[in-house]
Amino acid sequence: MFEKMAEVEHRFHTVEALLQSPDLFADPKKAAKLMREQKELLPVMEAWRAYTAAKNDLEAARELASDPDPEMRELGQSELDGLLNAIPELEQNLRLALLPKDRDDDKSVILELRAGVGGEEAALFTAELLDMYQSWAGACGFSWSLLSVSETELGGVKEASAAVEGAGAFARFKFESGTHRVQRVPRTDSQGKIQTSAATVAVLPEAEEVDVVIDPADLQIDTYRSSGAGGQHVNKTESAIRITHIPTGTVVECQDQRSQHKNRDRAMQLLRSRLYDAQRQAADAQRADARRSQVGSGDRSQRIRTYNYPQGRVTDHRINLTLYKLEAVLAGDLSELTEALTAALRAEQLKGQE
Repeated sequence: MFEKMAEVEHRFHTVEALLQSPDLFADPKKAAKLMREQKELLPVMEAWRAYTAAKNDLEAARELASDPDPEMRELGQSELDGLLNAIPELEQNLRLALLPKDRDDDKSVILELRAGVGGEEAALFTAELLDMYQSWAGACGFSWSLLSVSETELGGVKEASAAVEGAGAFARFKFESGTHRVQRVPRTDSQGKIQTSAATVAVLPEAEEVDVVIDPADLQIDTYRSSGAGGQHVNKTESAIRITHIPTGTVVECQDQRSQHKNRDRAMQLLRSRLYDAQRQAADAQRADARRSQVGSGDRSQRIRTYNYPQGRVTDHRINLTLYKLEAVLAGDLSELTEALTAALRAEQLKGQE
């Protein structure tokens, strides 16, 4: 830990010096990168300063606790006891601050939802998940925009994609990737039997142009008339966009915007994020230690959560956490789940450092 801290401290002072250079702001990209790095290193430095200050105070308190004067000795012992209790927590805070950060945590995200097994009931459940995520995004202060949606006649959603924009969106949503199950009596079932349906969720960190280079020659772009909600406009103009990335066979669509130009921009945004996510998944797959943990792995095939209506409970299978607050969760209160998953991930990372 101390060797790593020495490296961090050296880098922090280097970044500070570079930021003082009068020539720096002639290169805005470099300046922005350095300021972002300084912001990332600052919490580590604050944790380090608090820890080292307590260690220095500890020596002074030990001396005071051995003072010949009884009153001074009592004062020193009191300070010593307080520091001995505080230092383990300060050391733990420092270890947490030194944990590797997910390089995509600060990014915006694109959510992709698809109905799984369960027919119309799965589609209805997918629509509820979509509403849940929109509410969660709003509670976190992020902006929400629907990119595409394919609806059923009963108001279900076969598949949908949405953009959640704001710094830190990926950190809040990344634990949602995987298979979500619902156990309840379907609206379409007259016999009243509880059935299990499913939906899959993919959380893609939003990629910038610098993250993924796309050759325009590799793209096939088609236009078509939008379908679904949107009034008469959708039937009159070919504003919807479908883009195929020929080398990988990746196909994206966007029809939510009224303008063909806006739909094209959104579709390109989605394509970049899909390709970037594929690169991210491939890189993660090569890190065996990271993939042993199911917490935050982003594995789409993994069953991560069950929503049980008869019992009013939500169970996250990755950390064996059950909450009896189904209505609150579906209304967009995912804070307790997200905090528990984040804590579990940090605990695993700390264990890996031992």
